[in-house]
Amino acid sequence: MTVNEQKAAAKAFVEAWKDKGYEKGESQPFWLALLRNIFGVEKPEEFIIFEEQVKLDHTSFIDVLIPETHVMIEQKGSNKDLRKPIKQSDGTLLTPFQQAKRYSSELPYSQRPRWIVTCNFQTFLVYDMENPSGEPEEILLENLEKEYYRLSFLVDTGNTHLKREMEISIQAGDIVGVLYDAILKQYIDPTNKHSLKSLNMLCVRLVFCLYAEDAGIFGRKNMFHDYLAGFQTKDMRRALIDLFKILDTKPEARDPYDNSMLSEFPYVNGGLFADENIEIPQFTDEIRDVILSRASDDFDWSEISPTIFGAVFESTLNPETRRAGGMHYTSIENIHKLIDPLFLDELKQEFEEIKEVKVTKTRENKLHAFQEKLSKLKFLDPACGSGNFLTETYISIRRLENDILKELNQGQIVFGGFGGYNPIQVSISQFYGIEINDFAVTVAKTALWIAESQMMKETENVVHMQLDFLPLKTNAFIVEGNALQVDWEQVVPKNELSYIMGNPPFVGAKYQSKGQHNDLSNLNTGLKDIGLLDYVGGWYIKAARMMDNTRIQTAFVSTNSITQGGEPAILWKYIFDNHSSNIHFAYRTFVWGSEAKDKAQVHCVIIGFTNAVLNKTKKIFTSNGRYIEANNISPYLIDSPNILVEKRLKPLCNVPKMIAGNKGVKCLPLFLDKEEKEQLIAKEPSAEKYIKRMIGSAEFINNIERYCLWLVDCSPAELRKMPEVMKRVEATREERLSSSDQQAQALADKPMLFRDTNNPDTAIIVPLVSSERRRYIPMGYIDSNTIANNKVSMIPNGTLYEFGVLMSNVHNAWMRTVSMRMKSDYSYSLAIVYNNFPWCNPTPEQKEKIEQTAQGILDARDLFPDCSLADLYDSVAMPPQLRKAHQLNDKAVMEAYGFPIKNFTESDCVTELMKMYQVLTK
Repeated sequence: MTVNEQKAAAKAFVEAWKDKGYEKGESQPFWLALLRNIFGVEKPEEFIIFEEQVKLDHTSFIDVLIPETHVMIEQKGSNKDLRKPIKQSDGTLLTPFQQAKRYSSELPYSQRPRWIVTCNFQTFLVYDMENPSGEPEEILLENLEKEYYRLSFLVDTGNTHLKREMEISIQAGDIVGVLYDAILKQYIDPTNKHSLKSLNMLCVRLVFCLYAEDAGIFGRKNMFHDYLAGFQTKDMRRALIDLFKILDTKPEARDPYDNSMLSEFPYVNGGLFADENIEIPQFTDEIRDVILSRASDDFDWSEISPTIFGAVFESTLNPETRRAGGMHYTSIENIHKLIDPLFLDELKQEFEEIKEVKVTKTRENKLHAFQEKLSKLKFLDPACGSGNFLTETYISIRRLENDILKELNQGQIVFGGFGGYNPIQVSISQFYGIEINDFAVTVAKTALWIAESQMMKETENVVHMQLDFLPLKTNAFIVEGNALQVDWEQVVPKNELSYIMGNPPFVGAKYQSKGQHNDLSNLNTGLKDIGLLDYVGGWYIKAARMMDNTRIQTAFVSTNSITQGGEPAILWKYIFDNHSSNIHFAYRTFVWGSEAKDKAQVHCVIIGFTNAVLNKTKKIFTSNGRYIEANNISPYLIDSPNILVEKRLKPLCNVPKMIAGNKGVKCLPLFLDKEEKEQLIAKEPSAEKYIKRMIGSAEFINNIERYCLWLVDCSPAELRKMPEVMKRVEATREERLSSSDQQAQALADKPMLFRDTNNPDTAIIVPLVSSERRRYIPMGYIDSNTIANNKVSMIPNGTLYEFGVLMSNVHNAWMRTVSMRMKSDYSYSLAIVYNNFPWCNPTPEQKEKIEQTAQGILDARDLFPDCSLADLYDSVAMPPQLRKAHQLNDKAVMEAYGFPIKNFTESDCVTELMKMYQVLTK
């Protein structure tokens, strides 16, 4: 269906259903009509399942399932509030989303939904289960004519060809890995740098030859295989040396009398086979068999994705090298998350608009002009690795060019050119890269050549004429060097550049080498805290400088840390203060996907930014590609002004101070598990009064029993009467003295004590790490019989009022926005989260209400004495009584802030808190 057809169908659907909404009788016709009429599903009754049975402690039924796209739908009548709990048959109160999640938890893992939709005919709430605690997307029936595309995930089964291409590419990576390992053993010194570099180059050449014979580039199928098959194992080394030389020799420079099979190979050009200093060892029967059988006879390379070179590179590099360099390789899906909103969506839209022009001559002129525009775009990836971004971008632009040629050609045969000019105008010479690894540079160029070959074949099918691929006529400009040291304008002049993109190295501040720290320092930003910035920040700074006074647009994949905690106030404050950049699109945190077999799992964001003069629509994407339009995208990737939260040493408001828990510092002998505690008391009963429960985040949330010797009030005389305790104190002294840590050595004079000795009568405890799956960070109280370690923070003698506000969704929404993450888990910081939190100013009645609801939370917990906080705050298993107590507390706190109770999203809440923060900091 065309866009216009879908819009018309959506409009008719809205008109047909705007006044309907009976849950039992109209659900099936509603969803069948939506799939058939708007999304063109020919047999929706075979695509969708209604009333699927699921076993809880009773038999229930899932309203709607779409197995192929992993969608579960909980349908309600038009009179039902989708955000309000509804009483279930077993007496529990659950929102429609919680009800669906409970069904999901009972399904086999492979059948669990990626998306949960709750619907009341007038509203669709879409929950992405990659971020189950996140705010749902709201789509209104009345807006469906304009926003129908936001429901396209219902039918998006993925590109079958792409899946096939990925499967073949992964298999190819396995073959290269086997070949690499087999050849490596044959080197005299497998650790020698020149040998390893030679091996990498040899693998690239072999893959190119295997691809070239299957793709017909060499002239006929199996040409490379048949050539090598004519040699015994002992002669294969010489055969490859001769072949590489002939591939690098122009026809006019070859021996005119040579009639061997070598003379049939074409001249390649491009430098791929130019280096004669490559070290090639003797081959074995195993290597010969892998090349001729597994890699050639049994495998067709013509269908590989050129981005396989990224996966090959990742699989052949030493894992330690990969981690040290921070290199990760992007799936095609993730590449498009970046390039589509950066430029491809706009180009495709422009093409669609040109196709709608009715006047033939005008349309053709516009198509020619559009093709010329594509040929003048220039792209820079300043951390290009093995060229995945550049390669996929080239393929996407060339496919768009082929679509132009289809429109112009209309299926006619072209003789001697296309309208007097070469049909292909887009060239790999429009693509620029910077890469520190020399092997990756070669891989990137080769991947682009393979992509060029594949796209030329597609063009031949469009224009019905044969095009010559060899010898290689163009070259991508991939420069070897450290991108933070290289002058980007020496690679491509800024006034010629259109887009900067890529995925720079993921190296956190505390994991950087000295050289990487120096790279950031040498950018001369004047930032005192540059040492606290992730390595990727250097690319943002250099890109912002490159973009000054241009129309360049940039987007990078990055670790999500640059949008959390203290880093935004370092990086984005510098960019906003010194350059006219703003964020025009962003993907919030998602799990990184790689084509490599040994996938590197990283939690990432994508940020697109540009100069303020380019007035672009701002879009915030979720991980599945749907988006909301924003007035402004702040560095926290929310619709909010560019307000930056900086570390603060004391609370912004007049509230009690939060302090860190007690840090031990090299005193493991003072820690006891339950068994050690009991054994010590059995031997030395007098030690019992000096043993206290000790908690950190894990112990507090999971109710793990752990203890410590707390000897703050123990006199020397008492200590000497407890020889078992003395042994532990002496062991602590020795541990501290033997440590290289100066702080530990200084504390050796106090071996009976932790570094900190805070032990208030009561305290509110705040775990520093908590799962993102929990809507609320589970906080609580301890008394003086429990010691808080440095994995929690505490508010000494905190009141029920403070507890109620901190447990509210208002405070948790703030925390989710500004806190750091450990992978995807929340990492609470008192200097960022608590000290900057804007507190409300309640009336006495409002404060009393918060105290009551806070006590209600504690009372609800007490109803389940056998449960840990991890049990109680599980998003599915949370008891109705506790859920209700939190809902009442949330309402009381929101009233104290003056926030509306209905139709007030978490984003709205954070936006208002940011405004309060801005006023308070002024």
